[in-house]
Amino acid sequence: MIGGNESCTAGPIPMSYLTCLTYILGEWTGVEHIEDYLSYAVYLLWVLFPLAVVLLLPGVLVILFYTSILLLHIYKRKNELKEAYSHDVWDGARQMLATLWDGHGRIWHGYELHGTENIPEGPGLIVFYHGATPADYVYFMARLLIQWKRTCHVVADHFVFRLPGFKILLDVHGVMHGPREECVNALKKGCLLAIAPGGVREALFSDEMYTIIWGDRKGFAQVAIDAKVPIIPMFTQNVREGVRTLGGIKILRSLYERIRLPIVPVYGGFPVKLRTFIGEPIPYDPNITAEELTAKTKAAVQALIEKHQKIPGNIFRALMERFQTQKKED
Repeated sequence: MIGGNESCTAGPIPMSYLTCLTYILGEWTGVEHIEDYLSYAVYLLWVLFPLAVVLLLPGVLVILFYTSILLLHIYKRKNELKEAYSHDVWDGARQMLATLWDGHGRIWHGYELHGTENIPEGPGLIVFYHGATPADYVYFMARLLIQWKRTCHVVADHFVFRLPGFKILLDVHGVMHGPREECVNALKKGCLLAIAPGGVREALFSDEMYTIIWGDRKGFAQVAIDAKVPIIPMFTQNVREGVRTLGGIKILRSLYERIRLPIVPVYGGFPVKLRTFIGEPIPYDPNITAEELTAKTKAAVQALIEKHQKIPGNIFRALMERFQTQKKED
């Protein structure tokens, strides 16, 4: 081995460092012409690198979620911080996590929030289109807390409450899975509440056409009627270009309908431009039925999509919007 290493610099024409390294590796393994195998491996790495990137980038969101959970556990152990927020021990933690997520939204997506004047000072039910991940809602919640000092509860699917380690994160941010009475009580207490009627099904199986998939869900409308609060439609531009799903594969849709677990693969994590638009509130009307209010809300969300989203969505165009010098008008 030492003799081989010395031979790298011997002779009239010394070998390059890379050639020497290849020679040494060949001696270690006993494989002849190992440079051919290495060249092929480098070629495969170059070809598969983009695929690896688009599959691994969504994992950044998972890392951020678990980083948030870790920070909450650390915060919980810091007893001296409790005295600083005597009315609510978790206020400081929410501000800390809001800063973390808002920073990620600003840096990675150039996140913007428009139409906050449409959010009432009192309670209201925010109804939004669900992208492949809830990242846009988290950015909205963080910006709302940082700039307007308001919190917003959200209704999540049951599977979220079974994710390991998520309990503390869900409790701190007031995430609920229902039932209807719990949602009505939160609104009657003066809270903001958000819900995506399409839920996981819309997240996984909608596509770049931004099709609203609500089925026959109208429980959210009955909640707004029972609580006597307005409904505020919300939509985030390019939300499906940031992360895409393979929900178009029929067998995956059939599998989801059978086991009701979100096992559809996702890819992307692209730094596309994200803008959240909040539409005009739909005021409480005691004479409207849940079916009528559902149709009215769906039309309002659809109107936001048609106004602010170019269809079909395009990843390259959404990336280029990061370089626009002027903000899109509301």
